[in-house]
Amino acid sequence: MCNKTFSQRSTLKTHKLIHSGEWPYSCNVCNKSFSHKSTLKTHKLMHNGERPYFCDVCSKSFSLHSNLKRHRRIHTGEHPFSCDVCNKTFSQHSTLKTHKLVHSGERPYSCSVCNKSFSQRGILKTHKLVHTGERPYSCDVCNKSFSQHTNLKRHRRIHSGEHPYSCDLCNKSFSERSGLRKHEHIHGGERLYSCNM
Repeated sequence: MCNKTFSQRSTLKTHKLIHSGEWPYSCNVCNKSFSHKSTLKTHKLMHNGERPYFCDVCSKSFSLHSNLKRHRRIHTGEHPFSCDVCNKTFSQHSTLKTHKLVHSGERPYSCSVCNKSFSQRGILKTHKLVHTGERPYSCDVCNKSFSQHTNLKRHRRIHSGEHPYSCDLCNKSFSERSGLRKHEHIHGGERLYSCNM
């Protein structure tokens, strides 16, 4: 599929699951599925409620030390992983890995229904909801349902009146980042749209 090489046959077998979209390891508590047995094992720690690792800045707790270590970068602003193509930096290796697909154009995750391919497993998972019609995220105020959690989160701002994105120059605030971006052009004097007549 992608000519990536491995020293062990078992590692190759596990890797091939990326291309097939197969997730054979399921959690017996919440039915969430994973491509690797080790990822399932780590996931199960969430259900036993044990979170022995605490952040000394904000007291947030974690079930794994590696998650605490990753979280601390929020406070330090550390971005130890950089792209060798464009030098953009990232706080997590997984984010860098996903970013690199932008340069390679690789889309290793393909839909088994329509063969459409994606650069990220999460995007494929969300895409599959198009075929099932499933909308698992519903608003607790008006019961409107969504296929993506981010869309539900954005929708909830209608009820809460929350405007988390504010302009640094005039403090005008917006419910969506796209609204702030459009607004910022006013201060920059940018005129992005020209009449072709």
